Amino acid sequence: MRKNIITIKNLSKSFGNRRILKEINFDINEGDIACIIGPSGSGKSTLLRCINLLEYPDSGKIIYDGKNILTGEYNINKYRSKVGMVFQQFNLFNNLNVIQNCTIGPIKVLRQDPKEAYKTAMKYLTQVQMSSFAEAKPKQLSGGQKQRVAIARALSMNSRVLLFDEPTSALDPETVGEVLKTMKNLASSGLTMIIVTHEMAFAREVSNKIVFMDQGIILEEGHPDNILTNPKHERTKTFLSRFIINE
Repeated sequence: MRKNIITIKNLSKSFGNRRILKEINFDINEGDIACIIGPSGSGKSTLLRCINLLEYPDSGKIIYDGKNILTGEYNINKYRSKVGMVFQQFNLFNNLNVIQNCTIGPIKVLRQDPKEAYKTAMKYLTQVQMSSFAEAKPKQLSGGQKQRVAIARALSMNSRVLLFDEPTSALDPETVGEVLKTMKNLASSGLTMIIVTHEMAFAREVSNKIVFMDQGIILEEGHPDNILTNPKHERTKTFLSRFIINE
């Protein structure tokens, strides 16, 4: 039985009078590839940002390795180093080159020796096929290349879980494929991933769990073969109507 890594219990979040997340509950086990899908404004990105504590939940629990990280007693930087985030807009430091972007976190946060950090970063840049761009600045890279560097940067923190917030939404159609290919390779390596995406074919191919959200709640979740081909909830059926393949 795979080990549980993250459990979300009754998680809620509001912005002013607008309730974005309404008592969300779900589990992530080691090796899970969970794709969160749903219409725009359903709370998907907010949920991811709460898991990473870029937004602080109003109530509920985020249990990581058996401990509630919302108690105020947990080292948040240590947690974030293990639960990394890959953003829509890459969020690279434009004044640093590729290798510096990938080593600054391990050196400053993890207190790694610079030589060790360099070696680790180059390993992951090689994995995402960006090692030859180690000295390049972000402005010299395409969108797809920037996103692959962002993935290598997150991996360089020795993350156990990677959160992807619509990682292809800012890319042109020609570069979407290269990022999805990189993510497929990561999925096959056993890395635990939570992915907010609109790429249904990708979700079906790589994930072992689909979570469908609408209006701040999880309407249904389960194996891709069930959710994407035979959803139970009418709202899910409507959302997926152009994607559903009857087999």
